[in-house]
Amino acid sequence: IPLQQLTMLKEFVKICKANTDLLHLPEMTFYKQYLERHHNFVYKSFEEEKKEPEEPPKAPEKPKEEEVEEDEDDAESDIELSTEGVIEDDDEDMPEYGDENAEVTDDMIDSANDKRSEAMDAAAEGRHEDAIDLFTEAIKLNPSSALMYAKRASIFLKMKKPKKAIHDCTKAVELNSDSAQGYKWRGKAYRMLGMWEEAFHDLTLACKLDYDDDANELLHEVTPNAKKVMEHKRKY
Repeated sequence: IPLQQLTMLKEFVKICKANTDLLHLPEMTFYKQYLERHHNFVYKSFEEEKKEPEEPPKAPEKPKEEEVEEDEDDAESDIELSTEGVIEDDDEDMPEYGDENAEVTDDMIDSANDKRSEAMDAAAEGRHEDAIDLFTEAIKLNPSSALMYAKRASIFLKMKKPKKAIHDCTKAVELNSDSAQGYKWRGKAYRMLGMWEEAFHDLTLACKLDYDDDANELLHEVTPNAKKVMEHKRKY
């Protein structure tokens, strides 16, 4: 289109904008029809130019796999361990304790020692329930005696109740940290439950405090499994 004609067209559009009534004149019918005919086309083209290009659809994200932490029990299950003599103990009840704040007289201590002797006799005769009851009476009379708890723990072990024995032995070493009997019987209880590392620790300490052939034999028995568990933990 010649520049002169474009200039004239621009001037004509300005005039129409200034006075829109001109478009309704009969002689302007041709131009009005032109605008109406091409309005949708021009508007649609203009809108399409404004649209931003659509992004391609994103691929759905894959669900993240949950990281599973290896439990210590699962880790130990990967090790070849000897489980001979290991038992399950579902008894979660706490054994009876005495009142540590109670004032203990000499007569009470003497009575407690008498009960302990009776308990040992009952245990020797295989009357373990009676022995437990008698030791419990002795503990209530003299609740500060670490030896009483350790002795009762030894009877719990004969009854295949290692969890109760652990409670009693823990009480014994709380009352007397040098209680070799407490560590010995707790070590044996841990061994019965297959807790090799704990058994190794307690039996080692028991032998250091007061060497005992029985404790030493148990220590040699649990050492291979305990070392495997400790080595596995060190690596992983």
